[in-house]
Amino acid sequence: MPRSRLLVRSMAEFRQHWRELQAGDAVLGPLALRPGEEVKLLDLTERGVRFFPPALAQLLAYSKVAQTEVLGEFMAPGAFVVYGMADLAARLPEYQSRGWSRVVTKRDKAHLGLGVSVWPSLEDLYSLGGLHPLPFPLVVQPFLAGAKDFRVVLVGDYAEAYERVNPHGFRKNLFQGGSSRPAALTPVLEDFSRRVMARGKFPYAILDLLVSPRGEPFLGEINLKGGLRGARLTQAAFRERVAALEEDFRHRWASS
Repeated sequence: MPRSRLLVRSMAEFRQHWRELQAGDAVLGPLALRPGEEVKLLDLTERGVRFFPPALAQLLAYSKVAQTEVLGEFMAPGAFVVYGMADLAARLPEYQSRGWSRVVTKRDKAHLGLGVSVWPSLEDLYSLGGLHPLPFPLVVQPFLAGAKDFRVVLVGDYAEAYERVNPHGFRKNLFQGGSSRPAALTPVLEDFSRRVMARGKFPYAILDLLVSPRGEPFLGEINLKGGLRGARLTQAAFRERVAALEEDFRHRWASS
């Protein structure tokens, strides 16, 4: 006699049951994975287990490197992942020929802007790597001079944006000395954000966007959670809306 389908709703339940999960079972809510556990999502997806948020979105939210590899088409031209010195050397000619001078690096899985650094050029970063080990993998992208920084919040039928500013430095993160001010979520920004979400299978998201002086939007990062200090929506209200989406998934799963 087949067993009843399982619905896993916590990390403790996930670690208890993940080996026995099978097609038709579901895992509800983002998982707090430890380094190395990411393969479990691939294994369970292959077994036919359903996730909310989808496994791809969870993996992307977990890693800046994964975001750059999968969502790089939405990022600033020239963004790439560095796994070793050979990757830096291979991109030097392109950066030099295009006149991309200053570059930004992002450490994988660093939060609150703590892993973001700016360098005079890719050559400087490469030279440093020749003398001192770099914390690979790293995300590298050209520095967008004059770009505006927006945080976009999309959850259920709720959508808003606010701008993050810092007249004293390039770090716009509110944890790193930036401040916020209200901003309109234009159709261009919302459409761009939803296309990013669709590609990464995000049912809801908090996105950091860079908008060039010419008005071109580029993805900085996308996550399933994040700071909302500058938003009208509170963290409590955000969690309530996420909970409603999770409950909707549970109903659809139960009736399928």
